[in-house]
Amino acid sequence: MTDLQETVRLERIEPHIALVTLNRPHARNAVNGEVVVRMQEVIRETEADADCRVVVLTGAGTAFCAGADLKAVAAGRMAEVRSPDGFGGFVFAARTHPWIAAVNGPALAGGLELALACEMIVAAEGASFGMPEVKRSLVAGSGGLWRLPRSVPRALAFRMVLTGNPITAQEAERCGLVNACVAAEDLLPTALCLAREIAACAPLAVRESMAVVRAAVLAGERELRDLAWGAVERVKASEDFLEGPRAFIEKRAPRWRGR
Repeated sequence: MTDLQETVRLERIEPHIALVTLNRPHARNAVNGEVVVRMQEVIRETEADADCRVVVLTGAGTAFCAGADLKAVAAGRMAEVRSPDGFGGFVFAARTHPWIAAVNGPALAGGLELALACEMIVAAEGASFGMPEVKRSLVAGSGGLWRLPRSVPRALAFRMVLTGNPITAQEAERCGLVNACVAAEDLLPTALCLAREIAACAPLAVRESMAVVRAAVLAGERELRDLAWGAVERVKASEDFLEGPRAFIEKRAPRWRGR
């Protein structure tokens, strides 16, 4: 059994700032049931830590997060990558601390949804952002379908969602999806610099201000979540639902039936 604390590492790297690392580099940090359980623990620990003010989230190896572990999806275990707090035990979790995603490589599908759930994103120059769900007969029901069009221009959101093709970190910076695009070696220093600026401000004022901004950005989220989950359930009932992950694992083109 994998040590949960190794699956997602939590470190206090300096006063008031925690670093959370998705640590499944062999699987491009894809989310499985163990990651969900550990992320829930991490949120509880950071929220209970009175000295913690900002959290930085990154991935080990060359990827930020490739989304759900498709081996689990293909085996019919989709439920294990979610919790009452949403995908990864994170995307809908109640949090009072700001989180900064330090995206070191591809942030795809649920990986992009993890980044979009953070308050800010810093990206390495080689990073990419994509929602390839439609290529696998899946629906991005964990926030991506409404958080993305609130973060990028409408036309770009449609392009990303309907083609499943990713954008580069440079394009993400130009359209305002990320706060900064920097060289790989500068990724964590840049994210930490931003975290220090936040941590230097009055903690209560930061929490209260963040709550108001989030409410403004996410107004109507419950209705959007219900709409997205209706789409998820309809696709799950189709013949194509398991074909996408199976084709990916078998390294072949999917044979869509469209029903």
